[in-house]
Amino acid sequence: MAKLTKRQTKIKTIVEANPGKNDAKKAIETLKAFADENCNKKNPQTFSLAIQLGIDTKANDQQVRASVSLPAGTGKTVRVAVVAKGEKVAEAKAAGAFEAGTEDIVKRIEDGWMDFDVLVAAPDCMPLLGKLGRVLGPRGLMPNPKDGTVVADVAKAVKDLQAGKVSFRAEKTGAVVHMPIGNSKFSAEDLIKNLAAAIQEINKCKPSSSKGVYLKSAFVSITQGPGLQINPDSLLVAV
Repeated sequence: MAKLTKRQTKIKTIVEANPGKNDAKKAIETLKAFADENCNKKNPQTFSLAIQLGIDTKANDQQVRASVSLPAGTGKTVRVAVVAKGEKVAEAKAAGAFEAGTEDIVKRIEDGWMDFDVLVAAPDCMPLLGKLGRVLGPRGLMPNPKDGTVVADVAKAVKDLQAGKVSFRAEKTGAVVHMPIGNSKFSAEDLIKNLAAAIQEINKCKPSSSKGVYLKSAFVSITQGPGLQINPDSLLVAV
């Protein structure tokens, strides 16, 4: 058996010292301490939430997809592309859109351009994007009203996304929601605020037809670091 590196040994020690369902606040503080000691400040590591939901993803009335505004932001610049018409194109650019246009944006995407993180569309432009479903869908970039990327006020959508609004959806396999909640440059307090906002919003999305335990299991983790299981109930009050 290969000898563990110093980092791997620390990760193993942390995981073994924090078994089972940890309090959310304690878990974040533990991961933050690890990050402060072991992560390069110039290359911040991502803190992520993974939570399994008690839903049947095969049922149309149990699909979970929405968005949440993280109070402390995401810690990164979000490149927002916008497909709109008329004055809305200029409004989107003024709001900080990475790119904005109409048929020209659609044509660029059709030709393989994907140099953006989120695509926002005005409702009257959705027919233009219909033919791009096979390209955008698998990448999670197809605009959708449920996550706030098909809106009349495209300028507000751009500002919200850059301020920390993120989309989430339960995966068809496993019913797991994955979401970044910040990075190692954030304070523990800001990470906890983002985590609480994320869980509260996911909890609000519980389908009325879903029976039994909804927040089945949850983990918080850091890139190249440990992952800890947390108590879903503590997530709802971790502020």
